Amino acid sequence: MKAAILRSPGSLAVTEVPDPGIEHPSDAVVRVVAAGICGTDLRGYQGRPGPVEGPRCGHEFVGVVTETGAEVRTVRPGQLVVAPFMFSDGDCVRCVRGNQPSCARGGMWGIDAGGGQAEAVRVPFADGTLIRVPMDERDERIPAVLALADVMATGHHALHASGRAAPATVAVVGDGAVGLCAVLAARRAGAERIFLFGHHEPRLAVGRGFGATDIVSAPATAGHAEVLEATGGAGVDLVVEAVGAQSAMDTAVAVCADGGAISLVGGPYSTVDALACHLRNVSFTGGVAPARSYLPELLDDVVAGRLDPSPVFDLGVRLDGIGDGYRAMADRQAIKVLVTV
Repeated sequence: MKAAILRSPGSLAVTEVPDPGIEHPSDAVVRVVAAGICGTDLRGYQGRPGPVEGPRCGHEFVGVVTETGAEVRTVRPGQLVVAPFMFSDGDCVRCVRGNQPSCARGGMWGIDAGGGQAEAVRVPFADGTLIRVPMDERDERIPAVLALADVMATGHHALHASGRAAPATVAVVGDGAVGLCAVLAARRAGAERIFLFGHHEPRLAVGRGFGATDIVSAPATAGHAEVLEATGGAGVDLVVEAVGAQSAMDTAVAVCADGGAISLVGGPYSTVDALACHLRNVSFTGGVAPARSYLPELLDDVVAGRLDPSPVFDLGVRLDGIGDGYRAMADRQAIKVLVTV
């Protein structure tokens, strides 16, 4: 079969690799229908810090089950399924508590198992990982379902990880796919005012469509002042840091209300003045999203027409042309790329 292989930073190829097969009774094999290119993939492609180093690529995919092991009970061949960006056994204490990313036997596609940017994937622990999708593979809602595998689940996590009541005011720092999905999640949660920090008009247009009430494009301190003025000097109840950079963290701390929370879903690539946050009763939440826990609820809303995160995919390529998709994202010509297999 064909699969995307990252040979070195900037060097990506689609090449022939062995077909996946059942290796354990709990496995399934999925023929990939659609996959996504994520900002995490882009880090590896650009040689920046992050988990993706290759050779296999991709951790977001929707596909059709072609084969199952003898112990698999929840899916069967011919069914359309979506996989969260990490696989998990589903029955360890961490999984039962809803913290599947910490599953000791689990892992991430492309790192601990085959990548999703391929014609097929072997899925360990199919019952604990895959979610059946009540559609066929030609359904126009496939991009919306694919977005749930990572970016929409992460945006949802950014809003709900703290366990607090729904915030009235939210600021989202970052106009990438995760930040935009956090805007959508904030609207879904009932936030009254949603500030989106960003500088790329096509992305900001998606953010407005997702529910952003205020766009903040002013640089640094001017942007901070804009939010503080709009909130009467109080700041916002919840800040979503969806970039993973020091400047984004500084913005999050500056606009967070005393007693508010900062949700870190962009990656912990920055530092914070812990004493200052302590004195202001600013708490931190976020982390790696347990997408497997969120998928049933989010999928129900997509199927019912209440949720559509598909506009984050603003470019589509075939698997053979996936290099064009990586280059478009690296050049900021695309928010997120849908790969049709």
